[in-house]
Amino acid sequence: MKRYLLSHLGTILIVCLLVAVAFLAWQDPQRAKEVLQAAWSGTKNVETADGDAPAAKPPLLEQIQQSELLSGNSPAEWIVVLAAVFLGFLAGKIASAVAGRIGQALQQRGRTARAHVVASLASPLSLVLFTFGLSVGFATLSTGDSLDHFLNQTVQLLYTIAIVWYVFNLIELIDVGFERLRGRIESRLDAQLIPLIRKSFRVVWVLLGFLYVAKNIFGQDVSAWLAGLGIAGLAVSLAAQDSLKNFFGSITILLDRPFKVGQRIVCSSYDGVVEDIGFRSTKIRTPTGHLVTIPNANIVSSPVENIGCRPFIRRILNVTITYDTPREKIAEGVSILKRILDEEDLREPIHPTINGDDYPPRVFFNDYNPDSLNLMVIYWYAPPAYWDYMEHAERLNLRIFEEFEQAGIEMAFPTQTLYLAGDPRRKLAMEMLGGDLKA
Repeated sequence: MKRYLLSHLGTILIVCLLVAVAFLAWQDPQRAKEVLQAAWSGTKNVETADGDAPAAKPPLLEQIQQSELLSGNSPAEWIVVLAAVFLGFLAGKIASAVAGRIGQALQQRGRTARAHVVASLASPLSLVLFTFGLSVGFATLSTGDSLDHFLNQTVQLLYTIAIVWYVFNLIELIDVGFERLRGRIESRLDAQLIPLIRKSFRVVWVLLGFLYVAKNIFGQDVSAWLAGLGIAGLAVSLAAQDSLKNFFGSITILLDRPFKVGQRIVCSSYDGVVEDIGFRSTKIRTPTGHLVTIPNANIVSSPVENIGCRPFIRRILNVTITYDTPREKIAEGVSILKRILDEEDLREPIHPTINGDDYPPRVFFNDYNPDSLNLMVIYWYAPPAYWDYMEHAERLNLRIFEEFEQAGIEMAFPTQTLYLAGDPRRKLAMEMLGGDLKA
């Protein structure tokens, strides 16, 4: 029973308010009709006898005649005013609590967007109901034209504030939308982007609400304000060109996502891990431990190599053997390398399948170097964990050295042969060379 009364208390209060208006209608039907029309429209159009708008008036306090305001309204009408204001305030509080409860229930069911739509309505709805009670209450009074105009402006202002307030709260749905987008594309949007967009929308919305109130409620000319804001914006943009370039560069980075925090990149000849992406610059930690700060405008206008996005680490290994190695040993060396690459403890990370494509190791006797015969080994290591890759490379190198040593295949190293004129082992060659020179 208590829960039923709580859920219908707003309706009960509205019924009580209608009963109060009905009591007034029983005493003065014409006055009750005017009250309902004024409360529904929220304004009273005050015109002169010939239909023109009233001329400029002195300040409001000078026009209000307190004795006429008090004597021109009965105690019953003042009671209706107080009751209407109180009931509107109470109905607003109850509606706000009910909206909050509904929002919590929707949130618990996982309906985040609907929960936020309802929860955002709580405070603005309270203001709307209070304003409605206020307009109904003061519409029962006999007031002068100036006070009437002031009260109508106040009611319009409060309704406008409630609408601006509700939309201001709804802008928080940007967070919900980005959360859904983030899960759909499996990408982490930077935490700085969402607050920036939300605050920008809120600032623009509040500014539009302020201009609407100034122009449509208080009758102010906002064209001069807009012109002033335009000139001020132009002056600021000219004085802060570099800062604006970096700011829009950060927006480009956050939207285009060329890299993320924690990824290794090469940009402007700097190689390092991204530690922070700010609105002015990006900080990179180099392998030497130095922290490099690069303006975002430079990053946007320069090529960026994202090493952190590579799907594998490719290694090209050149195994060189001496020129006096027989052909059979060269073929044996190629077979040894292929067999080592296919061994169980070395095979798995260098036989990756990426995006449906296989990357098996390749071994070729591919070149004659100036001082060696070249056996080229290419393989792709995945996943691209650098220190695991180095440990695997070490084990592979030891196995190659071990197998080549057992097979009697001598590895080459850069050498240079010098012929000495007095060397008896090279005497014949030198004499023959000398005879050719004399001839």
